[in-house]
Parts: sequence; structure tokens; C-alpha cells
Amino acid sequence: MAKAFRAGDRAGFAAAVHSHLDGIAAKEGFAGDLKKASREQLLSYAAPFYWGMGIAVFAALFAILSWFGKGGLDWMRRTGVHLMLLVLVIHTAGLVARFVIEGRPPVTTLYTSAIFIGWAAAIFGLLLERIYPFAIGVVVAAALDFCSLFIAHYLQIQDGATFKVLQPVLDTNFWLATHVVMVTLGYASTFFAGFLAIIYIVRGAFGGNLTPDLAKALTRMVYAIVCFATLFSFVGTVLGGLWADQSWGRFWGWDVKENGAVMIVVWNAILLHARWGGLFRERGLMCCAIGGNIVTAWSWFGVNNLGIGLHSYGFTSGVMYALCGFAASQLVLIVCAWTLCGPSVKDGPAKARLEPQPA
Repeated sequence: MAKAFRAGDRAGFAAAVHSHLDGIAAKEGFAGDLKKASREQLLSYAAPFYWGMGIAVFAALFAILSWFGKGGLDWMRRTGVHLMLLVLVIHTAGLVARFVIEGRPPVTTLYTSAIFIGWAAAIFGLLLERIYPFAIGVVVAAALDFCSLFIAHYLQIQDGATFKVLQPVLDTNFWLATHVVMVTLGYASTFFAGFLAIIYIVRGAFGGNLTPDLAKALTRMVYAIVCFATLFSFVGTVLGGLWADQSWGRFWGWDVKENGAVMIVVWNAILLHARWGGLFRERGLMCCAIGGNIVTAWSWFGVNNLGIGLHSYGFTSGVMYALCGFAASQLVLIVCAWTLCGPSVKDGPAKARLEPQPA
């Protein structure tokens, strides 16, 4: 091959390549690797996640435009829903293709966790849109799907490859299919609740079209999603302890990644107990849900970039500045919730509150 390449002999080069591939295929156990390479190349050409990013933008635009109609723009909401369904189909096809090529569960690296979070957010959003047809579920699903796929694209550029050899401790299908997937679902649902809270603040502080009924519906959405986030995060963290017990000989060692996972559980638990105890109402719930975005982002990326602990395999250079910028933006939104939202949104009439009023 080298001689034909240097001589500019295309026919000779092609013949040498085919001869080499035939020799590999003839060896026992190597034929599957050749098929895997061709499938990976086909997936790269198809680029389902790039198509998903573009369609998600249009889905969000149609859904947002439906907010400004007086009842005659429901077709825009339905268009946004259908586009988001198309995104989900494309996203699912990409995940299934990766599963077939790798022969492993859908979450194995930081790159695949970003893809999985976007996929889960699309499902959450469409299910929520089915219950509350306000085009809010579509907007949040499209925004989270786009952001997660953009993060995956950034990780792909940094790593140079999306199919990588796993760390030895990760090379267990059972635990990858349980612990890692559950924890990633906890990430996705916590982010989803936080993005719902952002919709609440943006429409209340800047849009001026947050009615008491819509505020009540958003409060119920955030509360329900946080309940799911607490369940997923807790179960995933416990399963991670069982994994650590088998892999490293101890259930819990206060590793930085373990601390990051338990931070999400504790934050969501505090949010739910404060809500049950009446320590805050709508605005307080939304502010704490946005705070969950900061906690989850830190657990997802921040602890990896400390470069210490048994989970430091996810290090990504240069991400700390982006992480700090994201946290600052969330803090600004929390401040906006307390300073710019109108009185009707801050307190709301008695009929818009979830708690029963005393006689």
C-alpha cells in the first residue's frame, strides 16, 4: 500500500487495500470489526444528531410563536409538537445505531451521556405536552435537546472520536445499564425542571403574559418533574454504591463524583420538603429548580474537571469557564425572579395556589 501510494498508483493501492481487508476477514473473530467500521462510517455520514439539532430549533420557534396568538395559532403548537416527534424519532434512531455498533448500553462516556440527556428530555417534553397543551413542554424539550447535542458536538471535537475504548471499571454491561442510565435520567429530569422554571421567569419577568392559571400549571409541572428527578437520582446513586462495592471493595468512599451525585439527591429532597412545609410557594419553587441546574451541571462536568478521584476519566479541558458562565446565568435568572416578576406572579391570587387556604 505504501509503495503504491508513493508511486501514485491508484489501482495498485486499491488492490492492496482489498487484499489487506480480505486477510483480516479471513482471521477468526475479526469479521465483526470490519462490519462495525462500515456501520460507524454510515452513522457518521447520516449525522442524525446534527439533523436533530436543526429540527429542534424550528420546533421551538413554532411553539414560541404559538404563545403570542389569541387562539388562532394552535396550528403552530401542533407543528412544533410534530417537529419534536420527528426529532425524537431521529434521536432514537441514532441511539439505537450506536447501541448496535458498540453492543453496549446507551451511556458509556460523557459524549453519550449528553446524547442520552437530550433524548430523555424530548420524551419528558412530549409527555408533558400531552398533559398540558401549552407548547411549554415542546419548548423545553427542544431547548434541552439542542443544548445537549451541542455539548455532545463540542465533546466530539475535543476527543476526536465518539466510539472509544472504555475504562476497565466501566466495562460491565449490567452496571452501565442500571446505575449510569438511572443517574443520567436524574440529570435529565433535574435539568428539565430547571428549564421549566426558566420559562416561568422569562414569561413572567420579560414576556408579561404569565397568567395565574399558567403559573399554577407550571408549578405543577416543576413539582412533578422534581419528584421523578429525586427518584432517579436516588436509585442511581444507590446502584452506583453497589457497583463501587463490587468494583472497588467499598460501597461509599466520598469520592468527588459520588459527592456530586448525592448533591443532586439532597438538593431535590430539600426542594420537595421545603415545598411540603410551606417555606416557599411558586417563585421559591422556581428559584430552587433553577438552582438545581447549577448543582446538576457541577455533578455532570465540574467534579470530573477537578482531575482527582476514581471518576476523573471524564476530564474535559476548558469547560470550567463555560460551567462558571452557566452558573452565573442561572443566578441572574434567580435574581430576576425576585426583582422583575410582577406582584400577580410573585404572590398570585388565592385560587392559583396549590395549598388549601384556611377557612
